[in-house]
Amino acid sequence: MTKRLFQNRTAVTTIIIVIIVALIGIFAPIIAPNDPYETNIINKFAEYSIQYPLGTDQLGRCVLSRLIYGIRPTLGLATLTMFGTIGIGAVLGIMAGYFRGVVEEVIMRVVDVMLSFPSQIMVFAVVALLGVSVQNVIIANVFIKWAWYARMIRTGVMQYRDRNFVQFSRCVGMPERFILFRHLLPSITSDLVVLASLDIGWAIINISTLSFLSLGVQAPTPEWGAMLNEAKEVLTSNPVQMIAPGVAIVALVCCFNLMGDALRDVLDPKEAGQ
Repeated sequence: MTKRLFQNRTAVTTIIIVIIVALIGIFAPIIAPNDPYETNIINKFAEYSIQYPLGTDQLGRCVLSRLIYGIRPTLGLATLTMFGTIGIGAVLGIMAGYFRGVVEEVIMRVVDVMLSFPSQIMVFAVVALLGVSVQNVIIANVFIKWAWYARMIRTGVMQYRDRNFVQFSRCVGMPERFILFRHLLPSITSDLVVLASLDIGWAIINISTLSFLSLGVQAPTPEWGAMLNEAKEVLTSNPVQMIAPGVAIVALVCCFNLMGDALRDVLDPKEAGQ
């Protein structure tokens, strides 16, 4: 698998890009050329320069510095959302796919109910109910997306629950916990990795959308969706302000989508053999 990974240029390139972006966000205080919160009305809408490589916004703040600091909430919240949805979805999906019967019926009926509502409307409803905050944004996204993960993971578990190695473990009296964590979970790990890498792009767009609508990260915290929200106020007088955060969101989401497709080819032997 490692050999296939390094042979896939798309996978290697996208993984490196994601790591670099994450490191830039982690070391933002060192890399950012200016204080992202420092305002200077006199210097608003400054042209590109050495001091301000991407100019300044309507409050005279360095756009590049805010873009760099915005990696933390944008990518960080998306990652937390992904882990939350994977955790809940994996546990319920494995239970539904392995135990079947009443357990499967109860879980899958709840999943059907959750998936019957438009996801974006449900996210707005949860945020409106709980209040506007970063924590509630994560809760809303996890609350909506876990059902999709549970259904996908249940399908994967059903493919392995009757395999010979699982049947042998049952015959020799291995506990259910051993079968779940030593056989089934490792068998669907590759599926989880692909789903997570593909879905984190959705999380980035959703979190940025909520921030753009003033339902997520609030000003003056630098976050790409919040930067778009502030830039729309000066759309007619200075539309260039929307380019940097907009391009950053599109580029990062495309990178995760390409990485998910590439990892699917690497981790799926059938795909790799085609």
